[in-house]
Amino acid sequence: MREFEDGERNIEGMVREEKIGGVTRREFLELGVAATLAAGAGEIAWAADTKSEVPRRTLGRTGEKVSMVGLGGYHIGSQKDEQESIRIIRTALDSGINFLDNCWDYNNGESEVRMGKALREGYRQRAFVMTKIDGRTKKAAAEQIEESLRRLQTDRIDLLQFHEIIRMEDPDRVFAAGGGMEAAVEAQKAGKVRYIGFTGHKSPDIHLKMLETADAHKFHFDSVQMPLNVMDAHYNSFGKKVLPVLVKKEIGVLGMKPMGAGIILRSKTVEPVECLHYAMSLPTSVVITGCDSVTLVEQAVSAAKSFKPLSETQVATLLAKTKAAAQNGEFEGYKMTTDFDGTAHNPQWLG
Repeated sequence: MREFEDGERNIEGMVREEKIGGVTRREFLELGVAATLAAGAGEIAWAADTKSEVPRRTLGRTGEKVSMVGLGGYHIGSQKDEQESIRIIRTALDSGINFLDNCWDYNNGESEVRMGKALREGYRQRAFVMTKIDGRTKKAAAEQIEESLRRLQTDRIDLLQFHEIIRMEDPDRVFAAGGGMEAAVEAQKAGKVRYIGFTGHKSPDIHLKMLETADAHKFHFDSVQMPLNVMDAHYNSFGKKVLPVLVKKEIGVLGMKPMGAGIILRSKTVEPVECLHYAMSLPTSVVITGCDSVTLVEQAVSAAKSFKPLSETQVATLLAKTKAAAQNGEFEGYKMTTDFDGTAHNPQWLG
């Protein structure tokens, strides 16, 4: 942690107006991402077990070793062919990806059902399984935890996360008396859940409130999931506002939407592997990417195996290429619209 703080101070003292990859150093530092993180958090960012086919990183304080790239869960259930979904999951595990993402509400539960089937025949022992729940009340959360356990065909969820913390009132609801956190902690004490985190894609300010609310209740989250990508760096940035807090608190960082659910690629400014390598160059424990084909799994594995931390110049070049497209959030619809908000369209899931 001291290395991170010293690195941040040293870089701040180097502010000049020369250009780095198309942006001035002052602009580069104001973006906060590369200057504060890539240079200052080196040991945290890419400490990895290179003996694995996919390098592994440590998940915050937990000590768990997780693959630096994880398999997104949504696309597992949207794939037309169930057997193809199972093949995608098992290919990921066979290739060295051990972190599996999922959610109670993905595709009306089909994503968890298919993952449960894929984890038979010894595959469960090779996977670090994360799923999410929407329940803000103790009753709703407890019911969703039990349903997820049944669908996933497991007696434990390695990481349970509160999904879509996207409203300013969500933190208070989760931590209220009779709130969802009570169910999560009880499940943890019963051995049904190992670690607890939260996710959200709307605003870094809401993430910060969730962390502050946890502090007020003397609760330490094991993980936090949020969008971390080449567009986020420019607009209402999780990377700039939340990421340094997570590093300081030693909370596992789960980067999601490295390609903005594919929307960022439509900007024609960056390629898929550039997106993955950018997110991996941040102090992420895992970069979660959606894969609806074995080909995309292979792309993610290749990106992880070929990864080398991006240099200051490489990061700045990517940020310069995406600056104009990112200015108004056009390619980050999850921040700007309700199109990605499952619980907004299904408020009954909250309980």
